[in-house]
Amino acid sequence: MNSTVIEIPQELLAPAAFARYEGTFTLEVLKAGPDLYSFREPVSWGVDITNTGDALLLQGEAEVCGTTSCARCLEPVEVDLFGELEGYYLLDPDDVPEDMEGDEFEVLPEDRKIDVAPLITAALLLDVPMIPLCSEDCKGICPTCGANLNEGECGCADEAGEAAAASPDNPFAALAGLKLD
Repeated sequence: MNSTVIEIPQELLAPAAFARYEGTFTLEVLKAGPDLYSFREPVSWGVDITNTGDALLLQGEAEVCGTTSCARCLEPVEVDLFGELEGYYLLDPDDVPEDMEGDEFEVLPEDRKIDVAPLITAALLLDVPMIPLCSEDCKGICPTCGANLNEGECGCADEAGEAAAASPDNPFAALAGLKLD
């Protein structure tokens, strides 16, 4: 099923009722801060919905492999994302538990349709790395010429260092000839 809308059947409105729903969700791009994740495959998701008596408790998972750019060298990197879904839908809008804040629940819509797409997106966003890297020891790119330093040294750093040391604007240039024993 390539839909994220779950239509709650009448049978699930009975206390202690339970149902499992699964499907896929085509997500073109996921924006996480400055990073954009693209997906070759649809997101796989599954949820269990349990009637607790006064609400429907939705719990599940979503997973997909996304591609983004390494934060250091800008090469493509694949990241496996796994998110846990959770939602709490009150059956009676007038029966709000006193110990719950307004952002901890939703009211089941009158048409009894729940769209899990926002829950999937939020869960995947929580699993993206803060800084996506192709490897922990990625050397990045040269700030002067843009060469990928994982593929070898470019020589710019040596030239730039020598030029900066000899520059008359460098306050430490006078120390360049200092001999220390």
